[in-house]
Amino acid sequence: MRTITETHLRAVLAGLPGRPRVVAGGNFAAPRRLLSILDETVPEYRLFMLNAQGDLPDRDGVVLETPFVGAGMRGRRNLRYFPSRLSLVPNLLKGSLPPDVVLVQTSRPVGPTVSLGIEVNVLPAAIEAVRARGGLVIAQLNPRMPYTFGDAVTAMDDIDYAIECDEPLASPDPRPPGPEAQTIGERVAGLVPERATLQLGIGAVPDAVLASLPDRRGLGVWSEMFSDGVLALEKAGALDTGTPITASFAFGSRELYDWTDRNERVRMLRTEKTNDPAVIARSPRMVSVNSALEVDLYAQANASRVRGAIYSGFGGQTDFIVGALHSPGGRAVIALPSWHPRADVSTVVPRLTGPVTSFQHSYIVSEQGTAAIWGRDAVSQAREIVENVAHPSARDPLRAEGRSLGFPL
Repeated sequence: MRTITETHLRAVLAGLPGRPRVVAGGNFAAPRRLLSILDETVPEYRLFMLNAQGDLPDRDGVVLETPFVGAGMRGRRNLRYFPSRLSLVPNLLKGSLPPDVVLVQTSRPVGPTVSLGIEVNVLPAAIEAVRARGGLVIAQLNPRMPYTFGDAVTAMDDIDYAIECDEPLASPDPRPPGPEAQTIGERVAGLVPERATLQLGIGAVPDAVLASLPDRRGLGVWSEMFSDGVLALEKAGALDTGTPITASFAFGSRELYDWTDRNERVRMLRTEKTNDPAVIARSPRMVSVNSALEVDLYAQANASRVRGAIYSGFGGQTDFIVGALHSPGGRAVIALPSWHPRADVSTVVPRLTGPVTSFQHSYIVSEQGTAAIWGRDAVSQAREIVENVAHPSARDPLRAEGRSLGFPL
């Protein structure tokens, strides 16, 4: 690794041929300074990021690529969405979407290594893919990036160039769960046994679930991500101190980032490990909790599209639902409010009109109640969803539509 000036970096990037594909760290660990220099220097390029946040280039010559749409890419005219389970994204980077440049934000060096900190995810696979084809790996060294262990530890020999940039790590805006989310969280928490292993997705409902679990003991965490709710469980003594907290990325408060720094309790692993359904299934009592935009009477969930437009993507939902269902004593839970306040529509529909993100869950939960899905016949599943998940004002129309679909409701 060679630390260079920004002027030197501009010269390096200006020499890139054609229209390079640039893979950059996503979520709340994007290397903002590197991205700014890239956009000022390279006329045309493709930018591949996962769950990108904040402002991104929006001009001719820039194509945004992702298998999981974040707020920074959502609704953009120059977006190319690649449907993929998160566990398979590394295969995209090593196959049909090979990178020419990889931009990462890391800790400062410790010995011969740096750490990817709070964003491991698909970056190790991207680094391997770009080095295999003679491309560039460029790091933004940030003293505020925590040094985390596991696959986050990266040899400096795997990085070509680096610049130094001291800037705060981004955090999501705090959004305390509302009454509905709190009710859902409490209902889901009732499905979590002692000594369970937890995976929770992104959003108010998963956060509310974690907030409802401080009285549990012996919990483990094997998840694609974690946030401040896991830190709260650690403080409450709910987590098994003999089991590492395992994830692929994290985001949250400054306190969370400080807590992860050189914390032997935290292991950040690459996506191929955290999201492998076979590996997930090895954890006993795996409880997977994910949100959805809507569910239907076939117990199918849509978590990726709104009125036909891509909103997010598969993410790790399908990986963890399959893994949880194969885990001894495992449970796969979809949790969502029964009514969408902005669109003023029921989140339970007769039949999904868009693609299915996941199906065959153990339970579907709303603030109205809990529908037991696994082990029920199709009619019983539909009845459970109507009576225990749907908003009361939507139940009669759902029953009528259900009968037309062959469900004697």
